[in-house]
Amino acid sequence: MPVYNKLVRDRIPEIIAAGGKTCRTRTLDEAAYRSELLAKLKEESAEYFAAERPEEALEELADMLEVMRALAVTHGVSWEALEALRERKAEARGGFAERVYLIDVSDA
Repeated sequence: MPVYNKLVRDRIPEIIAAGGKTCRTRTLDEAAYRSELLAKLKEESAEYFAAERPEEALEELADMLEVMRALAVTHGVSWEALEALRERKAEARGGFAERVYLIDVSDA
């Protein structure tokens, strides 16, 4: 019997049951939930870097977005509030579309 001991998406127990298997779960308290979300973000990030095909990479990026949505809520903000913050930063400092690579800065 495989042991996972990790945070999974909400419908995973339902999907396991539909496959004719049983599983044990528990609901995490807030501190454990946040800790497991951080671990999940690291896991998804590692899977992104290990992806060999563009489709796999996009799947992992989507997973990271889902984790980031949940993390925003643990910080007391909605996804929309986080997006608004991102937009303000992009307006003030720009994004990454122009591929600017900073080499150094001098005091001249």
